Amino acid sequence: MHDTMKRTNLKSFAAAALGAACLVAQGAEWPEPPVINPGPAGGIPSDAVVLFDGRDLAGWRNAAGEGAGWKIEDGVAIVNGTGNIFSRQSFGACQLHVEWAAPLPGDQQGQGRGNSGIYLQGRYEIQVLDSYHSKTYPDGQAGALYGNFPPLVNACRPPGVWQTYDIIFHPPLPDDQGGIVPGSFTVLHNGVLIQDHVPVTTATTAAAFQGPAAEGPLMLQDHGNPARYKRIWIRPLK
Repeated sequence: MHDTMKRTNLKSFAAAALGAACLVAQGAEWPEPPVINPGPAGGIPSDAVVLFDGRDLAGWRNAAGEGAGWKIEDGVAIVNGTGNIFSRQSFGACQLHVEWAAPLPGDQQGQGRGNSGIYLQGRYEIQVLDSYHSKTYPDGQAGALYGNFPPLVNACRPPGVWQTYDIIFHPPLPDDQGGIVPGSFTVLHNGVLIQDHVPVTTATTAAAFQGPAAEGPLMLQDHGNPARYKRIWIRPLK
C-alpha cells in the first residue's frame, strides 16, 4: 500500500475513533430522562397538574382571593358574569391543555361571539373567541396572542362544538442588564399549529406591565359571554 494511502486511512480511522469517543462522552454526560405515563390517546400525562376535571373549582379563586363563582353544570365550568378566575397555584414555563366551547352566537358578531381568554401568568393572553365564519381584527381572533400575533390559520370549529388548545409557554425573564429576555408561545388549536414559537415580551392585559416574573397564576377571562371550559391540565417545564 502506498504511504499516501496509508496516511489517509489512518487519518480516517483516527477521525472515526474520535467521533465515536465523543459520542460516548456526550452520552455519558446526560442524565436518564424521567419516565412518565402518557396515558391513553387523549388522556392526561402522569406528571400533569389537573386544574379542572369537571367536579369543582377548588383549585381556583376570584380576583379577591375568594372562591371562584363560575357555574359548574354537567362537568363543565361556565362563565356567568362573576368575574375572572385564577388558579391558586402559580406556574412558569409550561405545557397547557384547555378544552373550551363558544356559546351559540345569537345575534352577536366579532368580539361579541363567545369572547373569553386564557392568560398565562395572568398577563399573556391567548384569545378564546368564536371565529367560525365570523370576522374580527386578525390579532384578536381565536388563537391570537392578543394584540400581538394573529394565528397562522383559522382552525375554529362551529359554536357549541368542543375545541382544544395545546400551549407551550416560556415566560419572558429579566436579564443581567435590566432588560428582558423574550419568552415564547407555541399553540395548537384542534391539533393544528397556529402560533409557531412567537416571541412575548410584555403583557397583553390592560393593566400596566410590572415587569417579567418567573411564575404566575393561570387566568380564565369573564368577558360577559357564557363560554364553557372542561378538562384543563398543565405540565410545568423545568
